[in-house]
Amino acid sequence: MPKLNICAFRELSAEQRLSAKIAIVANPDPAELMALPNLQWVQSLWAGVERLLTEVPQSDLKIVRMNDPQLAASMAEAVLAWSLYLHRDMPMYKKQQNAKIWKQHTTPLTAERTIGILGLGSLGLCAANRLSVNGFSVFGWSRSEVRLEGIKTFNGQAGLHALLSHTDILVILLPLTKATNRLLNEQTLALLPCGASVINFARGPILNETALINHLDSGHLAHAVLDVFCEEPLSENNPLWTHPDVTVLPHISARTNKITASKIASDNISSFLQTGEIPQSVSRKHGY
Repeated sequence: MPKLNICAFRELSAEQRLSAKIAIVANPDPAELMALPNLQWVQSLWAGVERLLTEVPQSDLKIVRMNDPQLAASMAEAVLAWSLYLHRDMPMYKKQQNAKIWKQHTTPLTAERTIGILGLGSLGLCAANRLSVNGFSVFGWSRSEVRLEGIKTFNGQAGLHALLSHTDILVILLPLTKATNRLLNEQTLALLPCGASVINFARGPILNETALINHLDSGHLAHAVLDVFCEEPLSENNPLWTHPDVTVLPHISARTNKITASKIASDNISSFLQTGEIPQSVSRKHGY
């Protein structure tokens, strides 16, 4: 956008702070946004915007999340890769390697492995379709009813319990809201079949880490692949680092692509400047 004046916050004069209408942000200091009194909307470069919703209190400030098809494609790729990692029992073979054990095991067909996806937004839908194309039996859960061809869907509390009870690999792709905070806890994790595994590519607080460790230690759950945590970066003394049934990833499942995200942000801003209409923004009530 060569015709626009785009400045870092720290470089803004007092007059420019008063005239700023749009902010492009990733993980901003909320105090900086509060220092822009005439701001109309925020273009986030991230899909998750829970910090903006909780720490920027102005109810009239619109927040537009990054809805990038490339982000969804990258997430679907990661979900497929790590689902195959669990489906092919790679954690078990790694343990056998460490113990110098040569032993083969039977792997079920992909159609015999049920993967449950929590969250059927743009990321969840893309991941569900990718898994289905690769032969897995896919279930999906969302807050409200969604119908998808070839994918059994559930909604509501009863639907959540039904999905969990039939899921071999659980993939968490939900936004973090008041309703989803610690949604996976001691009680809900217990609904998963014995030997199930968990993938969390959403937000750390959705999954109670203590409850997860308890279910791994008891043998009820087989493995967890975690890309997000309540504390990031993960502290050196966190037990998840060394747990034999946990794979720790440094929040890399679907990073924002600079090229495609820049194009989406510039298109959103250009459209606003031409029409005066703010792109579809996040619902403060629902948190997404």
